[in-house]
Amino acid sequence: QVQVVESGGGLVQPGGSLGLSCAASGIIFRLYGMGWYRQAPGKQRELVADITSGGTTTYADSVKGRFTISGDNVKNTVYLQMDSLKAEDTAVYYCNADVGRPGLRRAYWGQGTQVTVSS
Repeated sequence: QVQVVESGGGLVQPGGSLGLSCAASGIIFRLYGMGWYRQAPGKQRELVADITSGGTTTYADSVKGRFTISGDNVKNTVYLQMDSLKAEDTAVYYCNADVGRPGLRRAYWGQGTQVTVSS
């Protein structure tokens, strides 16, 4: 079994910053990449940012220039630094790990961490 655990959510004022962390653990033959998704009330889950094991990053247009994703292949950990936060960033943020095992490749999800941006 693979476990994915997020941490770092909380309440922050507009314009503030917050950092999220996520670690994948368990039996992992190969980690192709990790990423962050978010889901606001009444909205579909959407990609925020992801990073491959080779270091290639992808960002949603709505967060470009404000969020930074980074990863540590040795620790199987991904980070999301969120700056200049806006009210519309309020959502549950989920970590995703793209894990490969012999004969199997699938995505594993964390439980999510709440990020609330409010005055």
